[in-house]
Amino acid sequence: MKYHHIGIAVFNIEETAPFYIMQGYSKSQTVYDPIQHVNICFLTDGYSEIIGGGGMPMIELIEPIDEKSPVYKILQKSGVAPYHICYEVENISDTITELKREKFIPLSKPVEAIAINNKKVCFLFNKNIGLIELVEK
Repeated sequence: MKYHHIGIAVFNIEETAPFYIMQGYSKSQTVYDPIQHVNICFLTDGYSEIIGGGGMPMIELIEPIDEKSPVYKILQKSGVAPYHICYEVENISDTITELKREKFIPLSKPVEAIAINNKKVCFLFNKNIGLIELVEK
């Protein structure tokens, strides 16, 4: 598993993004994900997709569209906050099998993520680690 990004739940992408832009990040186009009922954008340092020459990790800002979004519940409970770390994996099915042995619980089957070029993603939870996301390379 290789670090990919950190996901931050936000009320409004357009109000949150300027802070990161002031830090040297560049903002991607915002994309609507109908499966999760969210708008998503990525922030990078402009040198690479993951950790660039400036050494800044990629950030995903996630804004719920309605109360059906799981991110809506996170914001109601915690406010704006980081809530998951995403890891890139070679084979998502094999990695899920390995993580289940480590007491991770998949929250759904892998689905295509429109915001990441339709790559397969899956969220898993472990009470000692928290929420992680896997994205297949």
